[in-house]
Amino acid sequence: MRGSESEREDRAVSRRGVLAAAGVLAGASSMPARARARASGGWDFIVVGAGVFGAWTAWTLRRRGHSVLLVDAWGAAHSRASSGGETRLIRTEYAGNALYTRWAWESLTEWHALSKRLGSPIFHETGALYLYPADTAQIDRSIAIQRALDIPIEKLAAPELARRWPQIGLDGIAVGVMQPTMGALMARRSVQALVEAFVAAGGSFRQFAVAPPRSARAALDAVTSADGSALEASHFIFACGPWLPKLFPDVVGARIVPTRQDVFFFAPKAGDGRFGGTKLPAWVDVSSEDLHYGFPDIEGRGFKIALDRHGPSFDPDRFDRRITDRALAEVRAYLARRFPDLARRPLAEARVCQYENSDNGHLLIDRHPGWSNCWIAGGGSGHGFKHGPAVGRYVADLVLGTGRAEPAFALAAHRIHGEAEERS
Repeated sequence: MRGSESEREDRAVSRRGVLAAAGVLAGASSMPARARARASGGWDFIVVGAGVFGAWTAWTLRRRGHSVLLVDAWGAAHSRASSGGETRLIRTEYAGNALYTRWAWESLTEWHALSKRLGSPIFHETGALYLYPADTAQIDRSIAIQRALDIPIEKLAAPELARRWPQIGLDGIAVGVMQPTMGALMARRSVQALVEAFVAAGGSFRQFAVAPPRSARAALDAVTSADGSALEASHFIFACGPWLPKLFPDVVGARIVPTRQDVFFFAPKAGDGRFGGTKLPAWVDVSSEDLHYGFPDIEGRGFKIALDRHGPSFDPDRFDRRITDRALAEVRAYLARRFPDLARRPLAEARVCQYENSDNGHLLIDRHPGWSNCWIAGGGSGHGFKHGPAVGRYVADLVLGTGRAEPAFALAAHRIHGEAEERS
């Protein structure tokens, strides 16, 4: 049985945060009271990984009345997690991919709810601007999909872009796509707030380092830590981002490879509001070889810039997170072309994050092939954060047997990185 000490551990989220989050999300006050573990000592579900996918999955299952334990080795949205850091872009411009467009639009409603009902902002509606080197039929197809969903969107020629945002250098840009209702999600803050709301609604949270799971049966009975402590449940969901290949070397392995990603924040000139969130949208430069993207100065952190190029392989446990002089020089060279007034400004802050994209960029969400009660959800870095609410709903539907699987997310649809080149 779980004693009072264990119950206090389950709710190891700040009292202030829990009180602030109580009733944050719609439906919290009407949930069934079956919040504690079953009499046998286990839970209906254990979700491993308190990042954006794990937190929204745990919240959704709890909202549907199930007893849920959420665990993480270091805490919700910690500094090494893919869901850590300051900002993530939410946008529905998806090169004509109808599923991701719809998921992002549906998720925005729930992000708005979390932002509005909490004391601190989760979402900043800066708008999102895509910059393209040429006008193409694919851009028009993507716009048509979004307009069919009643998503506000504008297609702008280069002269109009220059009139609205003269602080952007438009060399090589032919057209832009502006989404005025999109913008920046505060990554760490939003996930931690969601976990607090989950606990306030009757969910359980523990800091617990899970060892690679083992079972000779057709199901998984428990997850264990390195010291042999065990947690039992009827079902298990692993949403561990870049740690999935380590937990499941045979099943996931090199289908997901964490890569190093450098992120920079530059300080605009004192009093220069042109690079703040009211004057400049979040942006993605499709014309750049490495697909640079960034955010205006939000909450005084500085102008953020990064690139979507997959960096070298990166071990989230072992590697130091220090930017290189070469990376800084490269990003300054890009700024000189696209944001020239920032090219010589001081570097205010820098971070080394990681992607954990799959080989084809699609999410990887599927049942473990050997254990009927175990599910894996990952492969989201680079574009997955915004979809957190939709992923939580999708995973909950799958594990409860009420949803239809998306073929592109299946394990069988993902090759091992490098496999295609070796076979060609």
